[in-house]
Amino acid sequence: MKANKTRPTARDLAALEQINLHAAGVDIGAAEIYVAVPPGRAAESVRCFATFTADLHSCAAWLAACGIETVAMESTGVYWIPLFEILERRGFEVYLVNARHVKNVSGRKSDVLDCQWLQQLHTYGLLQPSFRPPEEICALRSLVRQRAMLIKYRASHVQHMQKALQQMNLKLTNVLTDITGQTGLQIIRAIVAGERCPAVLARMRDGRCHKSELEIAKSLEGHYQREHLFALRQALEMYDFYGQQIRACDEELEAMYQEFAEPAEPGTPPPAPRTGRRRKNHPHFDLGQAVYRLAGVDLTQIDGIDALLAQEILTTIGTDMSKWPTVKHFASWLRLAPNNKITGGQVKQRGTLPTQNRANTALRLAAQSLARSDSALGGFYRRVRAKHGAPVAVTATAHKLARIIYFMLKRREPYRDPGADYYDQQYQARVVRNLQRRAAKLGMRLEPIPVG
Repeated sequence: MKANKTRPTARDLAALEQINLHAAGVDIGAAEIYVAVPPGRAAESVRCFATFTADLHSCAAWLAACGIETVAMESTGVYWIPLFEILERRGFEVYLVNARHVKNVSGRKSDVLDCQWLQQLHTYGLLQPSFRPPEEICALRSLVRQRAMLIKYRASHVQHMQKALQQMNLKLTNVLTDITGQTGLQIIRAIVAGERCPAVLARMRDGRCHKSELEIAKSLEGHYQREHLFALRQALEMYDFYGQQIRACDEELEAMYQEFAEPAEPGTPPPAPRTGRRRKNHPHFDLGQAVYRLAGVDLTQIDGIDALLAQEILTTIGTDMSKWPTVKHFASWLRLAPNNKITGGQVKQRGTLPTQNRANTALRLAAQSLARSDSALGGFYRRVRAKHGAPVAVTATAHKLARIIYFMLKRREPYRDPGADYYDQQYQARVVRNLQRRAAKLGMRLEPIPVG
């Protein structure tokens, strides 16, 4: 006899009714936008505007004259940002919707039909707005992403330096883990300045380098051809230029963090000031203190999350957790909750949905770093990995990290690591309860074996 399956509960689906009576739809383009309002509000229910700033203000004035209160638009590239900001400042409720969720019905495709379709869907309340953090968080996020782009561009010039060295048969990459470290950059700068003697170049070795001067000198015996030296010089100059731009970006980021008010009721004590050497690609200021100023809690207390990852997460989700009613909504928005597709009473597909959410990526990176961590989260990751494999363990641990962050920001509570055996003990207790339940059904009782 088959076991009774738990049937999903039915949900009340109300008939379609017009919810947003004063709604408009906007189809965004690079050169022009099409705006649709309810029929009867103006001589023309659909108008076309250019995308110059004066035309965008004219569009907002026309919408206000038509009695529009809420506007729906697709998130098309970056073209929506100016109009979105203008409409928000004019007091409109703006819905930024995912273009995949509002595809038009099959048939003819035109900008006029698209804006009318958006207006119709929005009138019946069928659109869900995309999450967008407050303006000050968006400004901070723009600089964070600008800095990440600069680091990416600088990395390509590191590869150009490696290529030029290889073409001259200078095997510096064989003896140095990173040619942009202290030893590598000193040697490359000396080569560009005209030094060719391997022994002299090897004396620039830093005392912490694992390779000896003899090994480094041997790797620097090559042919210093003119064209490859020119390429090496230009790559080094570009590397230094992007380094200056990154430092300027760090200065602007530090100034923006200082504009945030100190937390009135901090949830956790501030992190200890940064000491020691700055890690590569980390900001030139104390990012841990700055992130704490933004959030009011120290997210770096969580194992696997450093200041850079905390910054990436906070600039994506903000600090106001009231946007998500429950932690389950938060995990679902991050695409860290399972999405089971059921048809015919059977699960046809399971697993999380693909996403480009940057907070999702940051949490997965934090989860991967816990593989050897002597903490409760590290023990949880290893137990899930042993049973289901590494990909499932990364997702499950990232989900648990998301829950911890949600409650830290919402309740202003510190994180305390319960110990490496915490989740194992919970698992053992759950197994014992299940065994006791099964034994009771068979009319038996479990008795623990006395120790010693």
